[in-house]
Amino acid sequence: MKFNVSRDAFLKPLQVVSGAVERRHTLPILSNLLLQIEGDRLRLTGTDLEVELVSSVAVNGAGGDGAVTVPAKKLVDIVRSLPEDSNIEFSAEEDKAFVRSGRSKFKLSTLPADDFPNIDDWTSDINFVSDQVVLKRLMEKTHFSMANQDVRYYLNGMLFETDNGMLRSVATDGHRLAMSSCAVEQPGLAQKQVIVPRKGVVELLRLLGEEEAEVSVAIGNNHIRIENETIVFTSKLVDGRFPDYRRVLPSGGDKIVVADRDLLRQAFGRASILSNEKFRGVRLNLASGELCITATNPEQEQAEEVIEVDYQGEELEIGFNVSYLLDVLNNVDDNEIRFTLADSNSSALIEPNHDDSCCYVVMPMRL
Repeated sequence: MKFNVSRDAFLKPLQVVSGAVERRHTLPILSNLLLQIEGDRLRLTGTDLEVELVSSVAVNGAGGDGAVTVPAKKLVDIVRSLPEDSNIEFSAEEDKAFVRSGRSKFKLSTLPADDFPNIDDWTSDINFVSDQVVLKRLMEKTHFSMANQDVRYYLNGMLFETDNGMLRSVATDGHRLAMSSCAVEQPGLAQKQVIVPRKGVVELLRLLGEEEAEVSVAIGNNHIRIENETIVFTSKLVDGRFPDYRRVLPSGGDKIVVADRDLLRQAFGRASILSNEKFRGVRLNLASGELCITATNPEQEQAEEVIEVDYQGEELEIGFNVSYLLDVLNNVDDNEIRFTLADSNSSALIEPNHDDSCCYVVMPMRL
């Protein structure tokens, strides 16, 4: 097996697929990338058995079809360190691979391609096409609320729900919830819920670009696949039942606060400096036309911020984890934010004031 390829053309797909590779793994072959020559194209695959990434690049001088696996990190580091515009000659024989460029020469150990795990063939129930920017924004507005290594394993991921022309993403860690939705132009889209694991969500956010381009989405019972012109992303789904997020959405709140998002974000950011490092609690005192934010810590230090808000209801005191509030404010595009509150023991509903495509629920804290 051999081929020639320019360093610049080779590096990007190499970095993309190596994102799925775990540095330390009990199976040595999962530290490797699968390289396959088919005609004049090189197909690269990386996987950790949960997420699989596939990309391809045109090559020259391919000496027939063939396949080999090489250490992912070492190959990426070698190609990255070579001069720009350089040409790379790759060849593999027996259990060694050779990378040559100019007067540089590297010999790598390989493992048999036949031992490389492939995600089993599967059929999709749901298929639709979306814009990658729309899909990325949908995930960006909710991903920060995913749990991290929670024993309730179904919370360590993001719910994707298709329902009557809508695609919805929901994430929760039990203390807060984020939900976002967008329209999907696909008539007769069936209702389905799947949970994409945390690593899959993180990889997707890394892969999806900022320029408008179509991506095709296929969802099966155990897998999700998102594909564009250069990358095929496949992830196993979390086998579990996501909580009924509709029951979490608070209703009946009669205290509505509207505030400037940047003003609020800056005030919370300053107050958080003196909040308790472990619990991150801040106290909100609402009065007619103003909001007072107070933070204290075990060293008896205190921060106080007073800002003008649009609020005409009764006085209210309520506590929140300031990190949760800042996460929302940092991921909303609207200039104004709306809080709907009931009392000091009930969750707050937070929404952009001029955008109904996303909403957030944050549980109060006892301070």
